[in-house]
Amino acid sequence: MSSVRQIAREAGVSITTVSRALNNDRNVSEKTREMVLAIANRSGYISRVGRRSTTNIAMTYTGREMIASAFDFAVLEGISEGVDEHHLDLMILKPQRDKSSDETYSQYFMRKGVRGVILRTSVETMHVCEQIVAEGFPAIVLSERFENKSVNYIDCSSGEETTRAVDYLFSLGHRRIAFGMNTIPDCDHFDRLEGYEASLNAHDVPIEQNLIFRNPANLIGGATILKMAMTMANPPTALVLADPQLAIGAINKAHELGIQVPNDLSIIGFDDGDARFSVYPTMTAVCQDAKALGREATRALSGLLGRENGKRVRQSVSCFLEIHHSTAPPRRGSGKSWINNDRKQAGDVSTTNERNRAAG
Repeated sequence: MSSVRQIAREAGVSITTVSRALNNDRNVSEKTREMVLAIANRSGYISRVGRRSTTNIAMTYTGREMIASAFDFAVLEGISEGVDEHHLDLMILKPQRDKSSDETYSQYFMRKGVRGVILRTSVETMHVCEQIVAEGFPAIVLSERFENKSVNYIDCSSGEETTRAVDYLFSLGHRRIAFGMNTIPDCDHFDRLEGYEASLNAHDVPIEQNLIFRNPANLIGGATILKMAMTMANPPTALVLADPQLAIGAINKAHELGIQVPNDLSIIGFDDGDARFSVYPTMTAVCQDAKALGREATRALSGLLGRENGKRVRQSVSCFLEIHHSTAPPRRGSGKSWINNDRKQAGDVSTTNERNRAAG
């Protein structure tokens, strides 16, 4: 760990200038401040505020906090195991809440006594990750991919397994297959949408936008998608849901409405942990080990902090399809609208909502 004196020597400026730059003094030029911060980050400098806890790393959300999601909960479990293994300590930071507008991200992290960060982001805040990397602060992004080769990331590649999942439905005899995804754009859901569309293209089935549903990734969102799909004039016989909460919400709503899974509707979900075993029937799912993803991100960040090598971390972990009991061949009579028939009604969904489903 370097000192202010060592940074000053390398930068060719006075100790006072270094101190002012690290404390965001406006009398220091932008060029000098950037140079000092780059040297401080590269040399592992920790401010006096954080010197008692130089083993701190942080899980940092660049936008809306997602801790309540099953994925992030499992990831945090993995990170917790990882920090124990690598003798680190974990903080959770929200720059959007307490970062000053006139301080850089590096200065913010230094003020918090943090050596490196694991970043969770979305399409809207990817530029924040790139800014943190540009400042030279040790960081690795979790579950998002970047064309910018300077950004370290670890994600789970789910597109191919989504294609395989939809292929499996075609092999059972399904032809009208719907897809449900989150309203928040991220690489995971885009991957899964592309995988769904790739399978339809491979089987010469036209992509119908009215069979692609977007709703918030929670139980209510899944229930809403189920109702929208099954009250169409020509409903699908199978539904692929790109988030665990969407899938569980859809299955629960199907039970409530008397829709038999898989006899009336086959459902494939996604699972970050063991959610597929928490519903009846046990859910066919594309699975990713989110806890392992958290452990791997911690290991990779520990390597960056320890300067094990100068290589960038750009890693994609594979998913796997696990077949259970929520899928079956379409039976005769499935695919009929659940509006105004002799089965238990699936509830009223307005035509306006049906046409605007893509707006979430």
